[in-house]
Amino acid sequence: MLISILTHFLDKKGNIPKEMTKSGRERASFHVLIVDSATKEYPPAEKYSQIRCLKKKCTGLIEIEVDTKNEFIYWNCNKCSEAGRISDWQKTKWDNRK
Repeated sequence: MLISILTHFLDKKGNIPKEMTKSGRERASFHVLIVDSATKEYPPAEKYSQIRCLKKKCTGLIEIEVDTKNEFIYWNCNKCSEAGRISDWQKTKWDNRK
C-alpha cells in the first residue's frame, strides 16, 4: 500500500510544481484526481471512479473509499494490486466539500 501525504506533492501555493519530474507529476496528478473524485460527493456514494490505474499495462479502474473519521482516502485498483491511502488533502484546491 502506498501511503501518500498530498501536500508533499504541492508547492507553497498549493499547485503541482512544474519543476517536478514527469513521473512525479503523473503520480501527483493521479492523487489529485482521486481527491477530486472522492470529494465531489462526500462521502462518495459509489466506490468506482472513472480513474484508470497508473500501473503500466493495467486496464483497471480505481475504487475509492473515504474514512470520514480519520479523513483518509483509500484507493485500490479493481484489477491489480495497486492500492494506497491519501492524507492531508483537506483544504487543497481539489477538496470539493462545502
